[in-house]
Amino acid sequence: MNRTLLLILASFVFAGGIADALDNGLAKTPPMGWNSWNRFGCNVSEDLVRKAADAMVQTGMKDAGYQYIVIDDCWQVSRDGDGNIVPDPVRFHSGIKALADYVHSLGLKMGIYSDAGSNTCGGRLGSRGHEFQDARQYARWGIDYLKYDWCNTSTQDAPSSYATMRDALADSGRPIVFSICEWGNSRPWLWGAGAGNLWRTTTDIIDRWEGKGEKYGAGVMDIADMQVGIEQYAGPGHWNDPDMLEVGNGHLTDIESRSHFSLWAMLAAPLMAGNDLDHMTPEIRDILTNKEVIAVDQDSLGIEGRRVHHSSDGQDLWVKPLSGGRQAVLLLNRSARDQSITVKWSELGLAPGQSVAMRDIWAHKDLDATTGDFSTMVPSHGVAMIVMK
Repeated sequence: MNRTLLLILASFVFAGGIADALDNGLAKTPPMGWNSWNRFGCNVSEDLVRKAADAMVQTGMKDAGYQYIVIDDCWQVSRDGDGNIVPDPVRFHSGIKALADYVHSLGLKMGIYSDAGSNTCGGRLGSRGHEFQDARQYARWGIDYLKYDWCNTSTQDAPSSYATMRDALADSGRPIVFSICEWGNSRPWLWGAGAGNLWRTTTDIIDRWEGKGEKYGAGVMDIADMQVGIEQYAGPGHWNDPDMLEVGNGHLTDIESRSHFSLWAMLAAPLMAGNDLDHMTPEIRDILTNKEVIAVDQDSLGIEGRRVHHSSDGQDLWVKPLSGGRQAVLLLNRSARDQSITVKWSELGLAPGQSVAMRDIWAHKDLDATTGDFSTMVPSHGVAMIVMK
């Protein structure tokens, strides 16, 4: 095992979060699925969700490892006389349980959304004061995953609020993955492992290569930059979450979408597609279903990759230890021109002259074994992704 891998393993072990991590037996690898928000916002319905579930099977995404179909905000309209949360009877005419039963019949799992505050970000009723009641309702419906937002929370304390819903889910009698969506405001990587299975580390992602949104949100490069330095807090059952994927939503080129997907795999991030699964191009489908890239994300060691080189001319190098003594290496060209990028053996903890077998996992081909620094041309906004052993 090389020196770089040993150092990363050591930083992970001594991060201080493993012993205190939530142990609900879930999300031992980063969750994979689809969420309605990035493409459809509040325009969500039973028919839309059924089509997404069907498409997940038909496009090969289920076979590639995607499991969760998650309804985001705006599915709920009121509470009944007993205080139970009520789905929109027009948009979800069969009810959530029937929809979950359909999703389960396809061999998939069902997710839903709520908020720790009085109201959700979309202005619907949140779960504050109803945490245990809502968790029991989700369990009755057959929910497998809860995304829990942080709008309209007033003076609430985030760790305490999320701990309350954690306890409610544990009391519900059903295993439910708990996704904390607090946007990184109170550094949830420091406390999130004791409350949930994953926690948002940033503001919302938006469908652009780089740059901040007018009101909120940030592009892919900005979100990736925000992950640097927190990798030691992630691991099996508790993951840093840089937000859902924008692959296939129209404003990223196919090259940029490939880079986005590659980065999320290197980050051991949840892979939650956010596009219209029922109407995606073959190119986008091939990106989302690249099993070799997905294998990097889902590697059993569960170690988040780290950035080991960042240059002013737009060259980034990310490294992720993998099982079997391997490591994934990502060469990212952030600049507006094609560039040759070099991986130095010293950056990988390899001895000069050490022979390394390499595989290009976007080209799906083995490369000649190399005994020294490795260089390759990388297109503008593109990546080369290599697994080395």
